[in-house]
Amino acid sequence: MLTDAHCHPASLAGRFPGGAAAAEDERRRLGVACAASSATLGEFEFHERLSLEAAAAGAPPVLPCFAVHPQMPLYGKSADGEGLAVLETLAASGRLAAVGETGFDLFGSAFRETERRQELLFSAHLDAALRLGLPIVLHVRRAMHKVFARGAELKRCRAVVFHSWSGTAGEGEALLRRGINAFFSFGTTVALNHLGAMRCCALFPAETLLTETDAPYQPLRGRPFSRHADLPRILETIAALRREAGNDASDAAELEAAVELNFRSAFGLEAGTRV
Repeated sequence: MLTDAHCHPASLAGRFPGGAAAAEDERRRLGVACAASSATLGEFEFHERLSLEAAAAGAPPVLPCFAVHPQMPLYGKSADGEGLAVLETLAASGRLAAVGETGFDLFGSAFRETERRQELLFSAHLDAALRLGLPIVLHVRRAMHKVFARGAELKRCRAVVFHSWSGTAGEGEALLRRGINAFFSFGTTVALNHLGAMRCCALFPAETLLTETDAPYQPLRGRPFSRHADLPRILETIAALRREAGNDASDAAELEAAVELNFRSAFGLEAGTRV
């Protein structure tokens, strides 16, 4: 079944024709299980409501995640501010499915100026993930050296999900060799001729692959936003790339089943949980 390892339902609701109800109806109709990324308490509570309502209706799960996004220091959020207090509150109450998206964004001089604050934020998030035994979802731009510097700690994490993987094939293979339980998530970039992402999703072991939409932030060409309905095209593209590389003979349906197992493993879903 379809799985979306990284999306923003609260933001998607603001762009989707018909709003939140229509966006959630599409998710349920397609049978998509998703991990919902939150950077504010309001977003988290929105996703938590979706999660509770989906569970009550027997619909595929919404997994609420939270972190102070690594871009937020640029906009005046301090490393010891409100966001980290929210993280600790959610962690203490057992409401988190995963810690994320956290990580490093060093794309451009403005973000590089907040590097030290990003490091402090990441340390707090990594500590929470380790204390709680939760997966951690990473946003990494121009900062893979930061990830490797934390390799020993990441190796202790239950799972490390790389949202919209932007590293090289060699970097991904090196993370796996170091014993990190890494999952590499791919979205619309593979259908937009992003050559690095295309090469990686073709070559990585099938048991490390995840699919995502980053909805609404990574639209297909000519579309106003990304949505759960983009997942079949993402899967078809990945399956074709893997066949062309001689790495896998699976069709999209077979790959979808494999990715579902990876999603369950990464986010700790029990075998009987509906996805």
